[in-house]
Amino acid sequence: MKLTRIFPAVAFVIFGVAPLAAEDRPNIVFFLVDDLGWSDVGCFGSPFYDTPNIDKLAAEGVRFTDAYAACHVCSPTRASILTGKYPATLNLTDWLNGRSDRPYQVLQNADKAMALDSDETTLAEVLRGEGYATALFGKWHLGRGTTPTAHGFDLHVPYSVNSNLGRLGFYNPKDIPGLDGGEYVTDRLAELAANYIDVNKDNPFLLYMSHFSVHDPIHGRPDLVEKYKKKLAAMPPHPGPDFILEGNPDSPTNPTRAELDELIKQPKYRDTYTSYANDLVKVKQIQDNVEFAAMVESVDQSLGTLMKKLKEHALEDNTIVIFMSDNGGMSVMNGTPHFETNKDKIDTRASTSNLPLRGAKGWLYEGGIRVPMIVKWPHQGKAGIVSEEPVISTDFFPTILEMLGVEYDANGIDGKSFTRLVKGHKMNRGPIYWHFPHYSNHGMQSPGGGIRDGDYKLLEYFENGTVQLFNLAKDIGERNDLSKTNVRKTKELTAKLHQWRKNVRAQMMTPNPNYDPATDLWSGRQ
Repeated sequence: MKLTRIFPAVAFVIFGVAPLAAEDRPNIVFFLVDDLGWSDVGCFGSPFYDTPNIDKLAAEGVRFTDAYAACHVCSPTRASILTGKYPATLNLTDWLNGRSDRPYQVLQNADKAMALDSDETTLAEVLRGEGYATALFGKWHLGRGTTPTAHGFDLHVPYSVNSNLGRLGFYNPKDIPGLDGGEYVTDRLAELAANYIDVNKDNPFLLYMSHFSVHDPIHGRPDLVEKYKKKLAAMPPHPGPDFILEGNPDSPTNPTRAELDELIKQPKYRDTYTSYANDLVKVKQIQDNVEFAAMVESVDQSLGTLMKKLKEHALEDNTIVIFMSDNGGMSVMNGTPHFETNKDKIDTRASTSNLPLRGAKGWLYEGGIRVPMIVKWPHQGKAGIVSEEPVISTDFFPTILEMLGVEYDANGIDGKSFTRLVKGHKMNRGPIYWHFPHYSNHGMQSPGGGIRDGDYKLLEYFENGTVQLFNLAKDIGERNDLSKTNVRKTKELTAKLHQWRKNVRAQMMTPNPNYDPATDLWSGRQ
C-alpha cells in the first residue's frame, strides 16, 4: 500500500482536519496492555483493581464501551492496529508462532502468515515519513522473521524481539537486553519511555507503549501484592460461585446452563482444574487474584508516569493518548486438553473475571474480544463522555492519520475513522468482523468467526456449523441465543459474514487427516 502526503486543501476538507504545520502536529502515545479484560479497569466496572490514572484519562477523554480487538488472541490484534487491516486480510490470524495441529482436532488449522509481511505499511512508517520520531517500548509479537525497526520504529526497547520474559518473569529486568536495570519490568519500561519523552520533547513523536503486562507469568510487584491481600481480607465474601462450567456451543453434547450448574457440584468438577470431557471448562467469576491485581495497578502507575512526564514538558495539550487492550481477560485456564493444575496454582492460569461479559481470551464471546478503550484528543475531542458505538482495532490507523491531517491511499484498508465519535458526534461505523480458523489454547472452543452489526452479533463455528445470535443491547452476557427465533436476522448476518470472508479471501480450515476420535474430548474419554 502506498501512502502519500497530500497538500491541496480540498483533500483535507474530506477528512475534516486542516493540515498542520510540523511544529503543531500532536504527539501520539498509544498505550496497549496485554490480556487486560473489559472489566479489569475501575471506570469499566472493576470491583477490585485500582486504576486511578486510567480512570482520570477517561474523565479527560472519550470512554468507548463497545470497543473490540480484531482477535481474541494478541498477534492479530497488534497487526490490525499497525496496518488498519483485518487479520483475515493480512492472513495473520493467530498468535505467533501459534501451535501445531493435534490429533484431537477435527479440522486442520488454516495456513497463516508467520510474521507481519515486509510489504505492509505500518502506522509507524507513515509517521516517520511525516517527520515523527517513532519508538516501541515492550512487546512486538508480530513474528521473529521481522522486527519493529524494519516496520518504521526508530527504536525498540527491549532490543530483542523475543525478550525471554516467560522464562525470566517480571522481576528480572536487569537480565533483559535493553532494559538493563530496575526491579520490575512494567516499571522499568515506563521509566525508559519517560526518558524517551525527555529526549524527544521538542519534536513530534509516536510512543507505542506496548506492555508485556498483564499477560502471564502472573507476577505482581510485592508491595502491591501486600496491598491487595489486605484489601481482599477486608472485603465481604463473594456472593456467587468462584467458577462456573461452560461448554462448547459447537459440541453435539453441549449441556444447558442449568445442567452445567448441577455438574459443577460434583467433586469431579468442583475439586479439579483441567479440561473435561465434552469440551467443558471452568470460567473464573470473581476478581480476587492479588498477584494479578498488583499487575493491573502497576500498569496504571506506568500510565501515570507517562502522563506526569507529558505535563512536566507542557505536552499534555499537544499529545493524543490512546488506551486499549489487545484481547479479553484470561478467565479460563491457559492450556491444551488434558492440561491440569491444582487449586493453589489456578490463579496463574485463570487470572481474572470478565463479568458481566461471557467467555475469555481465546473465545468469540464478548469476554474474549470486547476491551477497554479510551481516547484523549486535546482541543479537538470531547472530555468525560461515553461512546457506545462499536469500533474495532483496525480503526486506529485511519483515525490517527485523520487526526494528524495526513492523507493516505485507503485501498485495502479495512478500518474506518472514528474521529467523529471522539468529537462527540454520531456515526454508524457499520459491521465489524472476526475470523479465527484455528484451535485456541484457551477454553476448548471450536474455531469460528463472527459479525457485529448494530445491536446484533452472530457467531458461526466451523466444526459443525453451529450459529448463535445475540442482541447485545438487551443481553450483554450472551445467554439468550436468538438464532432459532429470529431466523431472518440470522440469515442476514450469516450472508454478510460469508460475503466478507470472500471479499478478504479468508483462509478456511480443512478436515484433519490425522484426526483421532479417541483423543477428542467430545468422545467423553480422558
